[in-house]
Amino acid sequence: MTRSGNGPLTGVRVVELGNFIAAPTAGRILADFGADVVKVERPRTGDELRTWRLHGGDVSLLFRTMARNKRSVTLDLRSAKGQDVARRLVTDADIVLENFRPGTLERWNLGPEEIRRVNPDAVLVRISGFGQTGPYRDRPGFGGVAEAFGGLRHLTGYPGMPPVRTGVSLADSVAGLYAVIGALLGLLRRRAGDGGDTVDVALYEAVYSLMESSVPDYDAFGVTRQATGATIPGVVPSNTYLCADGRYVVVGGNNNAIFDRLMRLVGRADLADDPELTSNVGRVRRADEIDEAINDWTRQRDSREVLTALADSSVPSGPICDIPDIVADEHFAARGMHERHRVRIEGDETREVVFPGVVPKLSENPGRTRWLGPELGEHTDEVLAELGYSAAETDDLRAEGVI
Repeated sequence: MTRSGNGPLTGVRVVELGNFIAAPTAGRILADFGADVVKVERPRTGDELRTWRLHGGDVSLLFRTMARNKRSVTLDLRSAKGQDVARRLVTDADIVLENFRPGTLERWNLGPEEIRRVNPDAVLVRISGFGQTGPYRDRPGFGGVAEAFGGLRHLTGYPGMPPVRTGVSLADSVAGLYAVIGALLGLLRRRAGDGGDTVDVALYEAVYSLMESSVPDYDAFGVTRQATGATIPGVVPSNTYLCADGRYVVVGGNNNAIFDRLMRLVGRADLADDPELTSNVGRVRRADEIDEAINDWTRQRDSREVLTALADSSVPSGPICDIPDIVADEHFAARGMHERHRVRIEGDETREVVFPGVVPKLSENPGRTRWLGPELGEHTDEVLAELGYSAAETDDLRAEGVI
């Protein structure tokens, strides 16, 4: 494999065996920063993500985003010959990513022991709904299930209303971030001469890690957090406020000094000077009164005026942007978060489309988008040739449906 880009992970070789969001998120981040990521997909159908949110053509822009900078190889992992090709891929890999149900790799003769046999130094990153151990390990678990089981879904929405979810695959994306962290930690272990490692990321644990002090608060004080709508419990003021033009803004005035500036801005010097409100503890007891004071001020002004005044007073605030707002915003553009790439839409039709930029930003060795998510099997012949397969052997594998 020779397609590493210029970046801090140049020379790192990754085999991505996963589908959907979680493992591909990890693979995308590694590829963004120079790793050579070979994405293994099923022959003929490929990753099901190719047809998720398909608004036209035969490959979704979701897939083009998630699979950017990767090479696509088709391979039937259920076949003995496909497993043999996979082992040869793994032999040359630094990191192996997968997000199948526990036991799947083992059934395909590609489990940790087999990977260690062919490549003792490989870092195997395994992502699943409930982890590789424990009584629930065999349960299927997508991101929405993990968000519910990990406690997050209980806190979203408003009191007395059905729980809601965010409109993105939050659990999968967070698990992908932890997978990258685990992979990089594994590479550090290997650099120290300790060999490879296995990273076990559970979707529900990725969500659980976001739950702050919910468990110790319950265990120590019997406090069970509940859904609170647009506020953060125990932090005042931090809420969403309606403006005269019908738009909402988010305001965070919960720092003591910021609260003082905010109250004077909204014409409530009496609250700024109230000794009980100089700390968050007192403000929590009078949250409704404080929110009403801010609401009285925002309702008389349009959102642009509100946000300008808040920024001038150094009060953290911002609009609630929809996607057209984001695309039009100058700050996103100035930070390189809007990248324009020409992409095939349908048939031979191509179009220049805005895609999200690379995160995080590195000043000296930044990541970049070298190409968008590839066509199914676009790099199969190339990668197999690098593994030592002749053109005739590749043709035979294709004729047998292995690739």
